[in-house]
Amino acid sequence: MLNERAQILLKTLIERYISDGQPVGSRALAKVSGLELSPASIRNVMADLEEMGFIASPHTSAGRVPTALGYRLFVDTLLTVQPLHAAEVHQIEEHILPDDPQRVVAQASQMLSELTRFAGVVMVPKRRGSALRHVEFLQLSEKRVLLIFVTTDGDVQNRVILTERGYSQSDLTKATNYINEHFSGLTFGEMQQKIAAELDQLRSDMTQLMSVVMQVSQKASADKQEEFVLSGETNLLKVEDLSSNMLSLRRLFEMFEERTAILQLLDVGQRAPGVKIFIGGESGIVPLDECSVVTAPYEVDGQIVGTVGVIGPTRMAYERVIPIVEITAKLLSGALSQH
Repeated sequence: MLNERAQILLKTLIERYISDGQPVGSRALAKVSGLELSPASIRNVMADLEEMGFIASPHTSAGRVPTALGYRLFVDTLLTVQPLHAAEVHQIEEHILPDDPQRVVAQASQMLSELTRFAGVVMVPKRRGSALRHVEFLQLSEKRVLLIFVTTDGDVQNRVILTERGYSQSDLTKATNYINEHFSGLTFGEMQQKIAAELDQLRSDMTQLMSVVMQVSQKASADKQEEFVLSGETNLLKVEDLSSNMLSLRRLFEMFEERTAILQLLDVGQRAPGVKIFIGGESGIVPLDECSVVTAPYEVDGQIVGTVGVIGPTRMAYERVIPIVEITAKLLSGALSQH
């Protein structure tokens, strides 16, 4: 446990470093901390903080910079979160309105990026209730059939099938009626299980049509699982703390491209109540060792379905980023629940 004097000096040092990006010396702390302490006394406290791992000394400077452990203590116990200006809240409200879910998610990601000038990321909501509304087979020629596949979400997929045998429109109408009678209203997973169980029992002339329906339902299910929308990642190229190390930056962008690690991080954020902050190596993802990720879950009709977040340097203005993430999550929940 740090005494009050050490806490004030650590808080002041971190706030100064976040603002200026320069190592902070004892003389600067003596001027801005508000404590009646000599530079020598401050140096003693800083030496203790360094020994405990909260700050470190860059080789090129007599000043100190916060470590990941220092940032962690800062955000957990010392941070004073600043409310957003009304104009910024209004800006988010104007862009996150009830609309097509995919478009709302993209707008939320873009707003996170614009307001923080870092990378904004939003997990696409998982629609577990999506189901088949109806299918229709239309004859294009003797061995070419058009499959129209419509989901309860209003998604429409068309597939041209090259069949092994010829089908009359009468045959196709019978197949259409059979599938709509037995499978309409089933979720993709339920539908795939039932089709797989019944394929062996079906007449051979319907087997190929049913197999294609199963393939399309699998594709529709996969489409609904699009992972997340990432915006403004090029903003990180302008962040001096990150752009000075090209190898780390390359790894970071490779991680954005590969996507799996980010999805895992968002999934953890989705299971955490309220705002969660990953600082540096806490994420367990090497390309993020020099970054922090601030996340918050969002809901649809009271059920948590995804996560919003900001990816930036560890030297970010947490007191500003946190309320941006919180408000975006809240407004996105409202917009999607009204859709």
